Amino acid sequence: MNKEESNRIEMLKEYLKDDPDDTFSNYALALEFMKLNETEHAVEILEKILKMDEHYLATYYQLGKVYEKAARIEDAKTVYQKGIEIAIQQKNQRTRNELQSAFDSMGEDD
Repeated sequence: MNKEESNRIEMLKEYLKDDPDDTFSNYALALEFMKLNETEHAVEILEKILKMDEHYLATYYQLGKVYEKAARIEDAKTVYQKGIEIAIQQKNQRTRNELQSAFDSMGEDD
């Protein structure tokens, strides 16, 4: 981890000390861990976000990708499908298409 990455992570952790349920700061922290290939930390935070706010749509794509990376294929499929449902409810066609594409790219044999 370089100094810039370390600083961003520490800054986000400080924000979360004041407001542990801040969805955006949690999401940003998860993305930082994803960049560092710290899959377990990223999964933990992304799952926490969905427990706090199941309608935080961006989380579904990122969590699906982390699950794929961790070879948790069924979990990835499930999270993509749930995200597609939320995107339809929110009438967010762009994100629905991204989630559908991610789901479809996994193939039927996985």
